[in-house]
Amino acid sequence: MRNNKIFYNYDRIDRELEEAEGWDGYIVALEDEEVVGAIGGGMIDRDESEIYVLYLAPKRRGEGIGTQLLDYITSVQIEKGSKEQWVSVQKGNHKGIPFYEARGFTKNSEKLAHSNASDEEYISLRMVRGI
Repeated sequence: MRNNKIFYNYDRIDRELEEAEGWDGYIVALEDEEVVGAIGGGMIDRDESEIYVLYLAPKRRGEGIGTQLLDYITSVQIEKGSKEQWVSVQKGNHKGIPFYEARGFTKNSEKLAHSNASDEEYISLRMVRGI
């Protein structure tokens, strides 16, 4: 819940809608004017990119929306020169890890999660694939 308040609040998302250096803005999947998914990422080096966020409406998982969003942002990042794409997934995320593995990502390393509070030790898996 703490991460929801920090990362997924209206003001932060509103500030991040536009493209900026290292950020491609949010790409949103809509159905009947309702948001059913969103993805965001950007270039982290001359030929490397990252997926920072991928959200799906929980009841819409398994319909291919996440794959379509990932494919779209991947095409944007390839156009910008990316040859390698990264993502961080919380260790133990039994939905996210298989999703990325099925799309060619492999585990590269582990590190403490960026969003940890001082008393937390959540682990992020760093995953990568060639694009």
